[in-house]
Amino acid sequence: MNSKQILQDALNHRQGSKIPVDFGASSVTGIHVLTVEKLRAYYGLPWKPVKVIEPFQMLGEIDDELVKAMNIDVLPMWGRSTMFGTINEGWREFKTFWGQTVLISADFRLCYDENGDLLSFPEGDTSIAASAKMPKSGYFFDAIERETPPFDDSNPHVEDNLEEFSSIPDVDLNHFSALAAQLKTTGKGILANFGGTALGDIALVPGIALKHPKGIRGVAEWYMSTLTRSEYIMEIFERQTEIAIENLKKIHALVGDAPDIAYICGTDFGTQNSLFCDADTFAYLYKPYYKKVNDWIHANTGWKTFKHSCGAVFPLIREFIDAGFDILNPVQINAEGMDSQKLKDTFGSQIVFWGGGIDTQKVLPYGTPEQVREHVLHQCEVFSKNGGFVFTSVHNVQANVPIENFIAAIDAVGKFNGAK
Repeated sequence: MNSKQILQDALNHRQGSKIPVDFGASSVTGIHVLTVEKLRAYYGLPWKPVKVIEPFQMLGEIDDELVKAMNIDVLPMWGRSTMFGTINEGWREFKTFWGQTVLISADFRLCYDENGDLLSFPEGDTSIAASAKMPKSGYFFDAIERETPPFDDSNPHVEDNLEEFSSIPDVDLNHFSALAAQLKTTGKGILANFGGTALGDIALVPGIALKHPKGIRGVAEWYMSTLTRSEYIMEIFERQTEIAIENLKKIHALVGDAPDIAYICGTDFGTQNSLFCDADTFAYLYKPYYKKVNDWIHANTGWKTFKHSCGAVFPLIREFIDAGFDILNPVQINAEGMDSQKLKDTFGSQIVFWGGGIDTQKVLPYGTPEQVREHVLHQCEVFSKNGGFVFTSVHNVQANVPIENFIAAIDAVGKFNGAK
């Protein structure tokens, strides 16, 4: 049985021969470039600069050598562009604040400000204001909220918040078509990151890929607008959804059912202890539009749909299911009300838990290797029953995680799978 079949068992809630493993197939299940380099050293792989495939979070490429060493079952189908609107090609070396030499794309152009912090620019255009900053003591970028024209409530323009949502160009369609043909030969599961379906994702609201963003681009202003300008937000979502479905039609015509999963949205609805909105607000403001996208996918493709939301989202999981999502990530088991056994008992037959395999806030960075092993084995025991579980960490594995702890986690899931 190959990795794709193993993944399909999990996605269809069948008790399979093993738990499928994902590290690196998406922007929320990735590994920081520094940890990727340490993994290569641990597995005795020859040194080479790690490619930064998602520069906003400084996620490293999990290449074929690491896929094999880590027994990974899921591969990414990335788009051509990064979150900064730069194209991942023409790689060149760059030395980070922490002294690591990595590879960044040719048009991912950077400069330093007066404090020595690192600035990144939309589409690599250094002639305009920077859209993100990495502090010299940091390991990833933070979005910069740039000045935008004042929002005129008496004359709102929905198009201002649609600038990054447009008809997919032929060059991107050709990219996905070629990548699908390549990935189909691997025998691995495929998670497609098509883009263009993220409704209200706060990481994208500031428009870090846009040279001159307009509309509502402040994080606080966006959250307030979901209450004070809800009709305007719903009109944005309606238009985004129409564009998204038209793009998905074009993509599916070329890639078919090569992907197993389509990453739909990374909008976070939970904090550590509560929600950003209640179930009723989710039901009228977000759910109708998510459901349109998910319904089209389920009616026309074989893809499962992937919803990312951090935080204490237990009260919203029923709504996620009703909206048509097949998969929930990252399954933040250390948040309020997110006990793994409770999640599995309540929703385990209705939604796939993609994550929750290792707590990345406390256990992975601060536990001992033995505590990590025990924790991972427990999570696997709870979540794997009757399928519906893909092993990965709670969000991305960060820089400076003790490598012996991460190896303990990888070895533990391997031990669990070997014992089945």
